Amino acid sequence: MSARHPIIAVTGSSGAGTSTISRTFGHIFRREGIRAACVEGDAFHRYSRSEMQEKILAAELRGERGPSHFGIAANLFDELEALFAGYAETGQGLNRRYLHDTEEALHRGLPPGSFTPWEALPEDSELLFYEGLHGGVVTDKVDVARHVDLLIGVVPTINLEWIQKLMRDMQERGHSLPAVQDTILRRMDDYVHTIVPQFSRTHINFQRVPIVDTSNPFAAKDVPLPNETLVVVSFRNPAGVNFPELLTLLHGSWMTRPNTLVMPGPMLELGLQVILLPRIKALLEKRAAAQHSG
Repeated sequence: MSARHPIIAVTGSSGAGTSTISRTFGHIFRREGIRAACVEGDAFHRYSRSEMQEKILAAELRGERGPSHFGIAANLFDELEALFAGYAETGQGLNRRYLHDTEEALHRGLPPGSFTPWEALPEDSELLFYEGLHGGVVTDKVDVARHVDLLIGVVPTINLEWIQKLMRDMQERGHSLPAVQDTILRRMDDYVHTIVPQFSRTHINFQRVPIVDTSNPFAAKDVPLPNETLVVVSFRNPAGVNFPELLTLLHGSWMTRPNTLVMPGPMLELGLQVILLPRIKALLEKRAAAQHSG
């Protein structure tokens, strides 16, 4: 953690909805004039798309489970921690992008599923913003979470998460249902041991809970709408949280535990704004004070 160079990370598994929350952060940064160095977690995958497919096929031919993007083997956790540690100390670091989009890849003259070259982060950023799978990951060799000043978990219930992944991968990326199911199964061990433990390290978790039948996610025809969900907001440390004010601002919300607020799904955007903006401003105030004193 660093007062001079704060780090915010949004972490969640594939299909969890981290991109949606990242857009809200983007709105906040633009509205408040905050200069954020943005980092996508996919940039720290170890393999390109074609290399990953080769690794999976080779493992299956040996009768083994192939690597997954959730796990240690397929990611550059050392480099991710080095980025966070270096940014916290100097406000600098190296970043790249993983090119999901075919059109963008071809525009850059690179194959889809490859990486752009490593480049320096902007020199004048006020904070680093990470969105991806591993913003709070800890292994026996790395501890990424310890560098993060504000760690946000995005954690839909598992069936809703799978529905969101299915709809995205099938409708936007052209994958078949069996292919998506195979990916879910191959990732399960890494999901349990690498992804899930992060949500005990987060400062705040946002968990979408459907209030319609999602009992068979593989038969779902669409993603439940916002008004068909609730959002459970859990604070690791509720000290200083003005719950009466939040209950007033977020119409229809209520508390279930001393650290837990539930709000209607359509309130998510507003909830993110009123819950996160004061924390972002507090980090920047600490940054300004540290720079002034040093």
